[in-house]
Amino acid sequence: MELVVGRVARSHGVRGELVVEVRTDEPEARFAPGVTLRTRAPRSKEVRDFTVESAREHSGRLLVQLAGVVDRTAADALRGALFLVDSDELGPSQDPDEFYDHQLEGLNVTLTDGTAVGTVTEVLHSAAGELLSVRAAADGREILIPFVTAIVPTVSLAERLIVVDPPEGLLDPE
Repeated sequence: MELVVGRVARSHGVRGELVVEVRTDEPEARFAPGVTLRTRAPRSKEVRDFTVESAREHSGRLLVQLAGVVDRTAADALRGALFLVDSDELGPSQDPDEFYDHQLEGLNVTLTDGTAVGTVTEVLHSAAGELLSVRAAADGREILIPFVTAIVPTVSLAERLIVVDPPEGLLDPE
């Protein structure tokens, strides 16, 4: 299974640097100089490999220079491209309370009393933290649940189950 670790937001400057939206907890490893990134262009199945020449943080974003991307035109051509890794390349987390997004997607979500809430469709990463996007069992609408211990006390990969204890109103339709 391919997992997205970053997406090219836009070019930066005239020398081919890319502004990358990071979607990994390990950007220093995934975007380290010398690392080869598997890249899929937007709206395409074509996959190309690029080697990272440099990566640096700038104004809260990651700027990446790839070998062979030497000017703004080449960088603009990569706008929207996804950086991918194979899930088999990921080692197990050392923290029992840490999960990869792909491990959570597809898990059933219930309340502490066993009432079905829905199924996790995606893990969203925001400046405020992670959110579980859950397709409601009752009506198919999207419910966003903050992925914090106070609201999500139990995650069982073995049982393919997430138990939530939401504050009043969180699961109510708007």
